Amino acid sequence: MNRVSLWFTDNFSWLQLPGISISVTDIMEIIILAYLVYKLLLWIKNTRAWTLLRGLLTIAVCVTLVYLLNMQTLIYIVNRGISIAIITAVVVFQPELRRVLEQLGEKRLLSSLLPLDNVRTVQQLFSDKTVSELIKATVEMAKVKTGALIVIEQRETLEEYERTGIRIDAALTSQLLINIFEHNTPLHDGAVIVRGDRITAATCYLPLSDNMHLSKELGTRHRAGVGISEVTDSLTIIVSEETGHISIAYKGQLDRNVNVDQLRERLTLLQNKSIVSRKFKLGKGWVKNEKNISQ
Repeated sequence: MNRVSLWFTDNFSWLQLPGISISVTDIMEIIILAYLVYKLLLWIKNTRAWTLLRGLLTIAVCVTLVYLLNMQTLIYIVNRGISIAIITAVVVFQPELRRVLEQLGEKRLLSSLLPLDNVRTVQQLFSDKTVSELIKATVEMAKVKTGALIVIEQRETLEEYERTGIRIDAALTSQLLINIFEHNTPLHDGAVIVRGDRITAATCYLPLSDNMHLSKELGTRHRAGVGISEVTDSLTIIVSEETGHISIAYKGQLDRNVNVDQLRERLTLLQNKSIVSRKFKLGKGWVKNEKNISQ
């Protein structure tokens, strides 16, 4: 660290102002704060937090005027209501705060920095047959404009949303998917959840996205597909009942008008057929080996 400080002093001494010393730690703090502020503004922009923030700014301006004009009665009320306002803000922003914490958890920082044991797992979500059946069912439903919402589970469990629907637990086939989403059938309304090579539940209710950048022409089905992708790591296949177009929602992003080749590519990437193992070697630390087992 001393060498870094000396190098910074030698090469960037022209940045230092008279009477002010800037260290490497100061530069790191500025970079971290700038990154956090950028992420905060980006988060506010992409959620309904922007609308709520404008309301809070309006309240802040009014409170400032109250103090400037020395309105004693209102100042007393404001002072008494600060703690209540903080609790209210936490409640109002609860969905957004929860998503931020979930995104931090998805980074898996601790597990990557401090692996505690040897790990060997097969990371294949589903078989090639399931990929073919998903594509076949999606294409057939798109041809006849049958609306569909298929959520494919990855690492994060979807049991919370399975409980809102009807449990099926059946092998995934194109015929079963088509029958589920057929018009005027008891199970056609809602989402189907897929885990591995099986359909676990149907008619499931999903959270709707409040992303203001989504097109106004999109209906509840698409907003539900994007919504579940915002709060979990799942991938959702959406078939529009109005146009028959196929869309894919993943990590809060919606790809519209997807063709068969693009759908197959995304599912193949999601399939992730590989064996990952970690072993500890003296002098080298934890070593990660990956072996492809694609058929």
